[in-house]
Amino acid sequence: MEKLRILVTDDEPGMRMAVVRSLRDFRLHLEVIGEDVVFETDNAGSGEEALEKINRMAPDILLLDHKLPGISGLDVLERLSSQPPKTPVLTVMITAYASLETAVSAIKKGAFDFLAKPFTPAELKATVSKTAENLMVSRQARRLALEKRQLRFQFISVLAHELKSPLNAVEGYLRIMQDQPEAVKSKEMLDGMIGRCLTRTEQMRKLIVDLLEITRIESGQKRRDLTGVNIEEIARRAVETALPEAMQRQITLELKPVPQVSLQADREEIEIILNNLISNAVKYNRDGGKVLVAISVSDGKVRISVSDTGIGMTAEETAMLFNEFVRIKNEKTRGILGSGLGLSIIRKLAAFYGGECSVQSTPGQGSTFTVSLDPSSGMESKDNGTK
Repeated sequence: MEKLRILVTDDEPGMRMAVVRSLRDFRLHLEVIGEDVVFETDNAGSGEEALEKINRMAPDILLLDHKLPGISGLDVLERLSSQPPKTPVLTVMITAYASLETAVSAIKKGAFDFLAKPFTPAELKATVSKTAENLMVSRQARRLALEKRQLRFQFISVLAHELKSPLNAVEGYLRIMQDQPEAVKSKEMLDGMIGRCLTRTEQMRKLIVDLLEITRIESGQKRRDLTGVNIEEIARRAVETALPEAMQRQITLELKPVPQVSLQADREEIEIILNNLISNAVKYNRDGGKVLVAISVSDGKVRISVSDTGIGMTAEETAMLFNEFVRIKNEKTRGILGSGLGLSIIRKLAAFYGGECSVQSTPGQGSTFTVSLDPSSGMESKDNGTK
């Protein structure tokens, strides 16, 4: 629940008290922020008193009479405009002289709205409601803009860190080759250095590709081509792609018999999901381990499960997965390279199909990643740039 402070400024005590009574138990529900708003009122009998209370109590809304003893309501507006308070205040000008000229002058000096005397409690509440809604929407927009800047800073900081490490490694090897060629004592040593440089550049290339993919998804500009795709065919191709690395480490790759499953989907998106899941299952497995890929249909949803017999994760580690730049770092994963974006991309792609991602894992025994997809949701793509 939000509480907004209202300062009622009028030289007529009866008018001030009437406004305070009308707003005392007034509660407003704002759909735009999904919260109720209540009001706390105070009052002032002159422009000078109003300015003093504005600086002291920082009201959110100012109900300001046009004609006041001493400085007028327009003078108060002018001072607020030239010396804004630390907390922005929205002003509603109240006057018995409701002329177009007065209204224009008030708006020019910073008033948000205009309320003509005499007014009913319903008219008062309608004006306060409109002012409160504008105020809360503006605050929410400022909060979101601040959060966006903070997230952008964090994103760039993490990205810089992720690129800095492989760049330093490549630069280090190249410096040795250039400045200390005598240190390279054999072709095998040279080949090893070149190989490590290529591994690091491949890591950076994968990071850039994943960044472009996640940017396209989040911007809503990703082009999608929804057709009937054969899940088994895509799964077999993904297994074949991962097979060379698996064979080097004597890891068995198995695709369970797949029922005839056809999904209305973007083929590239399903390929990304399966390739990432199977690649990770091999990468984080133990030598001589096993990867099992299973596809099933239940409750009208297609489920893709990839299980491995690898290093596994703790509950604390699995809770961090599916977010950007998350890689589990411990003694067992120290030599494993990755962008930290693959699982986040999978989660975002699954959301296109009304789906979700989950993981079950036991340290030292392995993990099972499951992605569920709703075939009917793949067509709902009007917000995702579908051609």
